[in-house]
Amino acid sequence: MSITGISCIFPVPNIKKTEKFYVSCPGFRAVEYLECKEPHICLYKDEIEILLLQANTNLISPNREQYGYGYDAYLYTNDGETLESEFSSKGVKIIKSLNLTDYQNQEFVIEDCDGRWIAFGLKIKI
Repeated sequence: MSITGISCIFPVPNIKKTEKFYVSCPGFRAVEYLECKEPHICLYKDEIEILLLQANTNLISPNREQYGYGYDAYLYTNDGETLESEFSSKGVKIIKSLNLTDYQNQEFVIEDCDGRWIAFGLKIKI
């Protein structure tokens, strides 16, 4: 037995607006399940999935605002330089450029249209 994956779940104030951002900027593929008992949109890029849920509020509190620090998701990539360049060329807001952290990850951070900070990183083998 093993655990084989994880999906980020983002409640959002405007599900279609957030879907449009993720499809047009970072280049995710969207599959809508808006007629389901629990309406949602699945976003896919390579091996990851993000689920968007329609929030019943317009107030979204990113981790850094609610808890004082922290990203809202941490996604792994084996080529941060190319991914950062791709995102930047599509107008994605880069919060932190690609760098080596003090915890030995090579990472960069973007901000989505709802103010969430999402890191993309690679653990550097020591």
